[in-house]
Amino acid sequence: MKPHVSPSWTAWRDAALRQATSVFPAIAEMTNMGVAPALREATGRLASISATPRLDAELLLAHALEIDRNELLMRQRDLSVPPAFELLLQRRLTGEPIAYITGVRDFWTISLHVTPDVLIPRPDSETLIEAAVEHFKNTAPATILDLGTGPGTLLLAALAEWPEAQGLGIDESERAQAYFATNARELGMYERARFHLGDWAAGIEGQFDLILCNPPYIAADEQLPVEVRDHEPSGALFAGADGLDDYRTLATQLSRLIAPGGMAAIEIGATQATAVSALLTAQGLTVAVRRDLAGRERCVIATP
Repeated sequence: MKPHVSPSWTAWRDAALRQATSVFPAIAEMTNMGVAPALREATGRLASISATPRLDAELLLAHALEIDRNELLMRQRDLSVPPAFELLLQRRLTGEPIAYITGVRDFWTISLHVTPDVLIPRPDSETLIEAAVEHFKNTAPATILDLGTGPGTLLLAALAEWPEAQGLGIDESERAQAYFATNARELGMYERARFHLGDWAAGIEGQFDLILCNPPYIAADEQLPVEVRDHEPSGALFAGADGLDDYRTLATQLSRLIAPGGMAAIEIGATQATAVSALLTAQGLTVAVRRDLAGRERCVIATP
């Protein structure tokens, strides 16, 4: 996929560069560096706020150059550092997430456009797709429901995995709906991926082979990193005093929606497996728990 360069980014960059020299004197120094020393210098500056400073620096420089990271790494000796790179570094140093700066995030086998209106896709959530791939290893889901779909993260990843499947995404956010449509079109899935505005599965009829859900699950008083707390939408993060409010709603809806032989994969916080499992088993569902690559309990699998 060609790197996403939105009109808003281009307009912001051009306006900022008109006054950049007086605002950020480091721009002149940075643009006189070669790519390799500029990346080293940026990595050092980002180390205080990022667990992946070198990767951040590479992604930001590739975005400033309007190329992808692979091309940046292959062509370092041929490229010059543009003034926009320092502006992007300044944004990252305030804690703004890389995905919101570049406007794109990779997930599973797809790339998605994202903005601060939607939750950033995370590698931990790929655990749900892994669970579904294992469940359907000898067959494939024909129908997929994604509850709280956001920009289409889980649903579009699943539709990429099973090209014959049809999907339905539900979210209460009209802004999420716009980004879902953009991503579905760019991935060539618009005819297979419908979107409805709604409150979880309220009013949804029928059954689905695969149900995916990444609900808010953070307790109201939990401390979060600055880049999450100050930048990502709170409605996609917080779920009441104990972080379980949305699971209580979902538990009462899922049993009627899972088709025979199907499954639901639900993301959880690392300490919530017991509580969420109890909510689901109380509704007559059979439950298993899957860990993510870091060994944390990340996904509750529910079957009829």
